[in-house]
Amino acid sequence: MPRSRPPEAGLNDPKDWICLAVIGAPKGVRGAVRVTCYNENPKEIATYGPLHAGPGGKALSVRVIESAKPGQIVVKISGIEDRDAAAALNGTRLFVPREVMPAPEEDEFYHHDLIGLGVVHTDGRELGTVRALIDNGAGHVVEVLDPDGRDSFFVPFTLEVVPTVDLAAGRIVVDPPAGLLDDA
Repeated sequence: MPRSRPPEAGLNDPKDWICLAVIGAPKGVRGAVRVTCYNENPKEIATYGPLHAGPGGKALSVRVIESAKPGQIVVKISGIEDRDAAAALNGTRLFVPREVMPAPEEDEFYHHDLIGLGVVHTDGRELGTVRALIDNGAGHVVEVLDPDGRDSFFVPFTLEVVPTVDLAAGRIVVDPPAGLLDDA
């Protein structure tokens, strides 16, 4: 079970924070909001302690009211009492200090840790950097920003296509199927 304690004062680096969710539209007129969660079990989001509006931002105490569609819950945030106050939070990303999160298991990664890694083809060619990791419903894909920083392309985040994730070296290795990168 993750530790539930206040964050240390020295959490100034954005890498010290993990984004767990983003607030969406209000639900009802009494300040409840829909929240899209990135953690494995959305109902457990309140167990990580207070959530923060941005890395190191204002601490928000949440109470889960109900489950919504997969990956979504409805929460009540302390101090948010009406629809207008709830609507003002739409788009707010919710973070927790990294130290309260469990360590990822082998071959598991926090999306946060992959953003900005270099992307290299198995033949050694530099392909760009990881811009985002996206769950498209059928699985995760990696959005790769090309070396010029102008265009991006997507590769499936599977063991076959991304056989190596080397956080220490700051890169992932991509072994794309034939034709996948023809337009990239």
